[in-house]
Amino acid sequence: METLNYKVLAQTGYNGYILKDAPIKVMQFGEGNFLRAFVDYFFDVANEKAGWNGKVSLVQPIGNFPQMADWINEQEGLYTLYLRGSEKGQKVDDKRVISCVANCVCPYSEGKWAEVLALAASPDLEIIASNTTEAGIAYTKGDSEFDQVPPNSFPAKLTRVLYERYKAFNGAADKGLIILSCELIDNNGKELQKCCNNYAADWGLDQAFIDWMNTANTFCSTLVDRIVPGRIRDPQEMAAIEEANGYHDQVLDVGEVFGVWVIEGPAWLEGKLPFKKAGVNVMVVPDVTPYKKRKVRILNGAHTGFVLGAYLAGYDIVRDCMHNDTIREFMNKMLYEEVIPTLPLDKDDLMAFAAAVQDRFNNPFINHELMSISLNSTSKWKARNMPSFLEYIKEKNELPKCLTMSLAAYIAFYSSDIQERTADGLICKRPAGNTYKIQDDAWALDFYYAHKDDSAADLVHAVLTNTQMWDQDLTAIPGVEAAVLADLELIRSQGAEAAYKSCL
Repeated sequence: METLNYKVLAQTGYNGYILKDAPIKVMQFGEGNFLRAFVDYFFDVANEKAGWNGKVSLVQPIGNFPQMADWINEQEGLYTLYLRGSEKGQKVDDKRVISCVANCVCPYSEGKWAEVLALAASPDLEIIASNTTEAGIAYTKGDSEFDQVPPNSFPAKLTRVLYERYKAFNGAADKGLIILSCELIDNNGKELQKCCNNYAADWGLDQAFIDWMNTANTFCSTLVDRIVPGRIRDPQEMAAIEEANGYHDQVLDVGEVFGVWVIEGPAWLEGKLPFKKAGVNVMVVPDVTPYKKRKVRILNGAHTGFVLGAYLAGYDIVRDCMHNDTIREFMNKMLYEEVIPTLPLDKDDLMAFAAAVQDRFNNPFINHELMSISLNSTSKWKARNMPSFLEYIKEKNELPKCLTMSLAAYIAFYSSDIQERTADGLICKRPAGNTYKIQDDAWALDFYYAHKDDSAADLVHAVLTNTQMWDQDLTAIPGVEAAVLADLELIRSQGAEAAYKSCL
């Protein structure tokens, strides 16, 4: 079977949108599955719906997989994207051939860094996008040199690219770029800008350039939200797809149908970027923080809020939990009645986001295991659920039923018939009879193992007064200790599903 390219695609009779020739307007650091299913998807739709007429040049931020660049270039930048999931309860499986990618450059290959620097000087270039993993936005003094081919770190590469552009246009204020950082760290754009300033100072670059870098360019922090499994793992399914498509695709990509990109920036940015005109789920806002809070409290908080009890109730996959009326309604009551009222965004927006959560958890294409979500649940509950718990109590002057039960379920999960403390986990046994391994910080696992013979009352008291866990003594909140103890005893005596049902 022939490999995908423009000629092969035309021969298959594909009738979807394709743009073969356009100027390169985006330099993208990162060629992985996430960026191609998210950022490049949005640019591709912008070409179709907004007449943006732009291409993206991918730059590999590290040199450990140059073959990926070869695969993308062999396919002339084309690849097949499947967006799969559930929308309003209906199964969705959409295929799109993405044609906004022009090429992929591995700057560690002979002569390729020079190509990156040449693109930096292009008058067509408008945007730099990046996702170089959480570790990518980092500065270490002395790790990268100005004339290195290429500099080691991503921020060092970007500083060099910006300097090349500054020189090419003699520091013209209107030749700055929009920099969209997608790395999964807080204030990603601001942190990237700090790193670039550190490299510029280390390299002794002139103050005029540093001023231009900080004023002519717009470093944007962004929040990204799309689950990207990345590939189809079943060889039989993959073979059937290629047979149906009529070509072999070495870089086929898969993402969930839900996707939202929140970009922090000045108001003029909305008109400069093509996304609003294209009608895609990308927004420019003055502050990304409330949207980050929305994601953490609703999406992530929902996961951590129900999965530990659901696992004890005998469930293994998130989707199966959404088919159980009790667990699903427990989650929804927690979100709509206890979490959303504490958040500082438009309530209709929050309700729509929460409604999408149920669809996302019901994705028929993703087997999201509860045990994988359970990793590091102590810090997760503190970060994702505790703020809603405390703010609800502050606003309503009463305990939130579901979040209180969720805290009890966390304790139940970490103390269910403890078997042993191993080098990398705590082995417990769930009511169904099988053992499971809890993975968390060593001090948290040591704590529960030390308290494995406690009575329920003593365990609850020890957990709630543990300031290392919660940064405060939770027993100071009136009624919390008695309520959590009652919930824990209910979970242990009647099962987690019955305990969840008592909250409805």
